Amino acid sequence: MSIAHDSYDVVVIGGGPAGSTAAALLAEAGHRVLLAEREQFPRFHVGESLMPETYWTFKRLGVLDRLKASRCPRKLSVQFVSHTGKASTPFYFFKHRDHECSQTWQVLRGEFDQMLFDNAAAKGAECHDQTRVIDVLFEGRRAVGVRLKHRDEEPRAIRCRVVVDASGQQSLLANRLGIRDPNPRLRKASIWGHYLGARRDTGIDEGATIILHTQNKRSWFWFIPLEGDRASIGVVGDVDRMLKSGRSPDEVFADELERCPALAERLTNAQRQGPLRVVRDFSYLARQPAGDGWVLIGDALGFLDPVYSSGVFLALKSGEMAADAIHEALRQDDTSAQRIACWAPQFMRGLTLIRKLVEAFYVDQFSFGQFMKAYPHHRGRLTDLLIGRVFDGDAAAIFDDMDPWIASLTNAQAT
Repeated sequence: MSIAHDSYDVVVIGGGPAGSTAAALLAEAGHRVLLAEREQFPRFHVGESLMPETYWTFKRLGVLDRLKASRCPRKLSVQFVSHTGKASTPFYFFKHRDHECSQTWQVLRGEFDQMLFDNAAAKGAECHDQTRVIDVLFEGRRAVGVRLKHRDEEPRAIRCRVVVDASGQQSLLANRLGIRDPNPRLRKASIWGHYLGARRDTGIDEGATIILHTQNKRSWFWFIPLEGDRASIGVVGDVDRMLKSGRSPDEVFADELERCPALAERLTNAQRQGPLRVVRDFSYLARQPAGDGWVLIGDALGFLDPVYSSGVFLALKSGEMAADAIHEALRQDDTSAQRIACWAPQFMRGLTLIRKLVEAFYVDQFSFGQFMKAYPHHRGRLTDLLIGRVFDGDAAAIFDDMDPWIASLTNAQAT
């Protein structure tokens, strides 16, 4: 089916979690929305582990019942394994908050993203995959539409009042405008794939995400149990060491696995399904979240290292918050940068808290276990950060003690 109109209220670039969320909510609010996804759905994608606080966006989107009825493993906790092989006590989310929002899921992203894409269509958005946005059209500094190519058709211009860039790590607008800045402290890369037959824990821990350090602490692995007998397993390390050594991804993965006996044991009888995949330069942020007639959400706005599985949560939340701002902007006929970026300061504060926790993870001398022993009253705040409760509450107070603790460790090493 061809694109139905030459103009829309909103064109959303990218059908991932951020784009599908924004498209669904804006269409539900009565706006004419075009959602354009360049790939064919369903698609293979990294980022299978969800944070518990995704619950509230799922509830608003109306997809909770589908997730509850799915065969996706229930994720009730996260566990960390040190470079010595010592496993932490799992962080059980329900012990922090006795509510069904403390249960989340491990998802196959192809099926998960398809569900959100279809939900946007059900809410009234016009959704097309295999539709590549070639460029964003500007009149002066204002975005006024896009030029796109739908499948085998000729490229065409589509006008709109707001362009939402949810193009993921492609970051179409941020790259065009030169406003994407990498985080020099988090220049990481990942090599990952799916395995069948990996040993997973049982009972309440069967769906847990496990984060495992290698023996030299220069990299770490994730272990995410998925539907059936499948697991997502990936290694993260400095991009130069992982990808510029002259070794193949398979060789790098195998070398790092030798340094992680706790994971190697889980893979004793496992078989990899398909090739290993590579993602590089994880962490970046656009200096400007919006302009006149345009806004960035999801990975197009920024992305953090995946150690706490924050990617899908931040994508969903940015899509939701931006959609509310765009709805009001359209209602008031004011799509200025100031108006449609009004959600960004609150979002950035939450993102900054997760970023600070990510950076703490990479401080060699820092131990969350030791910090918790010294400051046990912060355990609830740490759990808030791990579940994604960063837009309300007082999770930020943990850094009143964590920041000087880390500074003392790094100063001691320097001397």
